[in-house]
Amino acid sequence: MLTAATLGMTGYGLYSLGAGLVDLFGPSQLTWLANLLAIALGATLVVAAVFVRVGLPGGLALTLTALFGLQSLSLHSAARLYGQVALEPQIARALFGVLLVGLAYFGAVSTGAADPSAPGDSAD
Repeated sequence: MLTAATLGMTGYGLYSLGAGLVDLFGPSQLTWLANLLAIALGATLVVAAVFVRVGLPGGLALTLTALFGLQSLSLHSAARLYGQVALEPQIARALFGVLLVGLAYFGAVSTGAADPSAPGDSAD
């Protein structure tokens, strides 16, 4: 489960990073700030995927931060590009994020890694 979560997060992060770069240097449809934010959040998600895989404390929180940021950026982009927000793609994106976080959490718990929800180091 942990490997699937890591691959999913890495793929989603690289997709966001690549889409931001293409839009920034290609025929720009969004503002440069939105594109830079997509690049930064995509890179953050890739780094968070590595942190989750090695069991670093705070990796799951960093993942949630990047996923929430990408979700909000997606809402902004849909409203800006299309003038409206279609619910189906946004719900699908949110469910994919929930699936990735769930896989990461339960994968870490099942492998015996430190509990990702614990505030401190639980190694006794």
